[in-house]
Amino acid sequence: MSETVIKVEHLSKQYRIGAREGYRTFRETLVDAAKAPLQGLSKVFNRRSAVGGRSSPDLIWALRDVSFEVKQGEVVGIIGRNGAGKSTLLKILSRITEPTEGRVELRGRVGSLLEVGTGFHPELTGHENIYLYGAILGMDRWEVTRKFDEIVAFAELEKFIDTPVKKYSSGMYMRLAFAVAAHLEPEILLIDEVLAVGDAAFQKKCLGKMGEVSREGRTVLFVSHNMQAIQSLCHTAFRLDGGEMASRGDAASVVAGYLGSLADLHSEKTWSEHDAPGNQDIKLKAMRITDEYGLSPGIYPSRKNIFVEMKFIAHSLHPSLCIGFDLLTSEGSVLARSYQTDMSPQDAPVLRKGENHWQCSIPKGLLNGGLYRVAPRIGMHNVCWIVKTDPAVQFEVLLDHGVSPFWNVLEGSNRPGVIAPLFEWNSRDARV
Repeated sequence: MSETVIKVEHLSKQYRIGAREGYRTFRETLVDAAKAPLQGLSKVFNRRSAVGGRSSPDLIWALRDVSFEVKQGEVVGIIGRNGAGKSTLLKILSRITEPTEGRVELRGRVGSLLEVGTGFHPELTGHENIYLYGAILGMDRWEVTRKFDEIVAFAELEKFIDTPVKKYSSGMYMRLAFAVAAHLEPEILLIDEVLAVGDAAFQKKCLGKMGEVSREGRTVLFVSHNMQAIQSLCHTAFRLDGGEMASRGDAASVVAGYLGSLADLHSEKTWSEHDAPGNQDIKLKAMRITDEYGLSPGIYPSRKNIFVEMKFIAHSLHPSLCIGFDLLTSEGSVLARSYQTDMSPQDAPVLRKGENHWQCSIPKGLLNGGLYRVAPRIGMHNVCWIVKTDPAVQFEVLLDHGVSPFWNVLEGSNRPGVIAPLFEWNSRDARV
């Protein structure tokens, strides 16, 4: 039987909303240390644990009573909606932050790729950072040297390896960070949703490397919103919901349960100022699916155009900003991705400071009957994501174009296939 390399018991993490730790004096630190035993006694006499007790209004539990085990060589997917606690869990496993309650046992060296460039020193070159990261993992110089050429080749940074990484783009950071984390042979590899940065070819290369890592017997924990990647790479998976363990099992069944939990989505979604996805430059305010009259009935005929509307606030303008969405099937497969940059500059909507209200048309006669979901995607081209969330809205298509009595009776109300375009046919003279 495989050895257990990750053991998590009753793990909980609490944050104070809006809290900011200021500079502390040595005297304040000593006073807090002296108070600690008394505070512990107070909890005992009040018979209320930190997890079981009532939280203050400004406290939030990012994780609550999470327990699981991972065997050596397993590739485990971690899924859930934004804010479910996935990244917090990996930060605790990476020893970046401490849990409020519970314990973690790790057997083996841990390599983590949680954010672009994590663990790199900006003033050092790529060459020097490879050795630095190896030292952090507990590897000697000979071990790193043995893998050095392979790391540089994978990252495709031969020309820039002696350049300080502070001069790297975010995409270059990510490529080097992934190459180092995957090639320096940690027994446990933790990967958050950073593979979304970079071009499609490199993403495919990273996923292939993760599969190779798992076949070598190393353990991988993989957080992703890409359900196809989760199902193809991971043996098992678990889903977090509100910081708690919602389900666990084989990857296909956990993904199916997660997609089923999205059934409460509607054709309209509005965010408040507090929970709007984005950053200080871009904030997504609303998304909705409409018909040609601007209404959102939720069910749309396939013979008419369907419109995706996005309302967002732009506090600054940047030429490489991409505003768009992923169109997904009900099984979570990405059917298409669309950005405003797909159009020529003179035809694309103009980005303005303040509120922007854009609309994208899904052409009539394209989609088959069924349920579709839309996930917002806002980012800097090939640099970083600003908004990359779970599906925010959904809609249903009623097939009412190209209906044929020959296949309709035998195969149900839809045409075979994911999409249902009508291609043109004509006769041609057989003579040469």
